[in-house]
Amino acid sequence: MARDEPGTAAARLVTGVFAPQVLVIALPPVVGLLADGWPGVLWGLGTSALCGGVPAGVIAAGVRSGRLDSHHLVDRASRTKPLLVAVCAVLAALVLLVLLRAPTLLVSTVTAMLAALAVTVPVTLRWKISFHAAVSAGSVVVLSRVLPAVPTLAAGALVVAVVCWARVRLGHHTPPQVAVGALTGLGTAWVTLTAFGL
Repeated sequence: MARDEPGTAAARLVTGVFAPQVLVIALPPVVGLLADGWPGVLWGLGTSALCGGVPAGVIAAGVRSGRLDSHHLVDRASRTKPLLVAVCAVLAALVLLVLLRAPTLLVSTVTAMLAALAVTVPVTLRWKISFHAAVSAGSVVVLSRVLPAVPTLAAGALVVAVVCWARVRLGHHTPPQVAVGALTGLGTAWVTLTAFGL
């Protein structure tokens, strides 16, 4: 088997480390910790299990059965069912967080996830918008509300740019697809958090 060129190997690494499932699982406990200390971590872990764990499990089962090409959902046509599962899981998490009076920042973070899905899922039915770009950009916006904003946004912009480069380098997206994905993630997160007064 031929070895990847250095740039391609780096792009695969970036794609794996900053995969949407990884970020959606990692973000809530971090947000919970920064917003509400150790009790917030518990809220975050429960949120991660629903918002990230359930869709990741469905995708993993689909890959094992051969129904899905990879956990990155490269084939746009195969995205619909896993994404609908993600929408249901995020909606369930949001309802539980509201009913159980979870920390506001965690509720707003999950609301931002749902808002991003509300835009990206209909788009991906017709055009292969980048979920990697959308989730990474939205995560940066969320983190900028619990960490010093300027350095977080500056470092985050660099990370999002590298994620976008990786997706294009691997041939999984075009530059417009990653650009629109990043703008969608940024915009939906920004509007949602601002609506919550954060």
